[in-house]
Amino acid sequence: MPIYEAISSTNPIRVMIVDDSAVIRGLTTRILNEDDEVEVVASVGNGKLAVSNLARYDVDVVVLDIEMPVMDGLTALPELLKIDPTVKVVISSTLTARNANISIQALEAGASDYIPKPTSTADIHSGGGFRRELMDKVKALGQARRQKVKPAAKAEVKVGEPRVPVSIKKVDHSYTLRNAGISNPKILAVGSSTGGPQALLEFFKGLSPSINVPVVLTQHMPPTFTTILAQHLSKMTDWDCREGIDGEELKTGTIFLAPGEYHMVVAEKDGKKVIRLNQDPPENFCQPAVDPMMRSVVSNFGSNVLAVILTGMGADGQKGCEEVVNNGGTVIAQDEETSVVWGMPGAVAMAGTCSAVLPLKDMATHVMNFISKGR
Repeated sequence: MPIYEAISSTNPIRVMIVDDSAVIRGLTTRILNEDDEVEVVASVGNGKLAVSNLARYDVDVVVLDIEMPVMDGLTALPELLKIDPTVKVVISSTLTARNANISIQALEAGASDYIPKPTSTADIHSGGGFRRELMDKVKALGQARRQKVKPAAKAEVKVGEPRVPVSIKKVDHSYTLRNAGISNPKILAVGSSTGGPQALLEFFKGLSPSINVPVVLTQHMPPTFTTILAQHLSKMTDWDCREGIDGEELKTGTIFLAPGEYHMVVAEKDGKKVIRLNQDPPENFCQPAVDPMMRSVVSNFGSNVLAVILTGMGADGQKGCEEVVNNGGTVIAQDEETSVVWGMPGAVAMAGTCSAVLPLKDMATHVMNFISKGR
């Protein structure tokens, strides 16, 4: 069941491209304009021009470069959000440690997602890779913005043509809660994607390592980005967060984060629970993916699993969470109002696997209370 209804070709998602490279602006514009449900309404070469254009046009999604003359992306971001707090910003950057660090800062400052710039012409022109990721993220974020913005507040984006607001029909997102599992959780498994870095920071700031269980985490991110994310979570919370290493034993007080391009699962070796990494095919178009992680914790911990699904596009984690509850474990999800995109948490909620669907600010307390009751 789709979380959002289909976009109308008569009311397409409106995008602004911001990049100092005319080549990148051109190819990004061509890719997006191939789909009738998306329209590039502005294409500019620096952050200052982006700010002035956003003040003129109604834009759903901004694809924002980091390194630009006049005004860079990190400087432009708060100015864009000041003009329109509802606009969704996708950071576009190359996969370097420096850019990954800046991108994580941008995500923590309010950007919604990120996309690695293409590294080859094959990636640009193939049906997958950069092309698919760009289109999927623009559509998901554009839909999410429209679900939260009153149509009457929108302005016309085409110069000289007054806009008649188009109603956006809300989709039925009803769900039924189930009873929580009664077993004592011995592992916390967390999945997240779009909007995840901000949500993870708030969640783990409120969650004490004194819960005394190991944490496994899959966040949809490319290599280098996961390294920087682990460093940021360790710096900004009381947790020791590290990328999982193949063969490393699970231990309490530690968050094991799936490295980019590797599925991370839990296995048993010599009577101990350890991390295993593999490069099996992507699941749900993701590598790392949440589903294989969830299946593995169920295989190794049975009913003693507490799963948390935070904001993210798509439905990765839904099938894995069904296995969690079918084996007696417990699932909670972030609510729609506080999610950047209610794809992953919405999928598990509407599948009937959740015992609670909560605002982000309440999730850490709920987890701590649930685990303490099982002691």
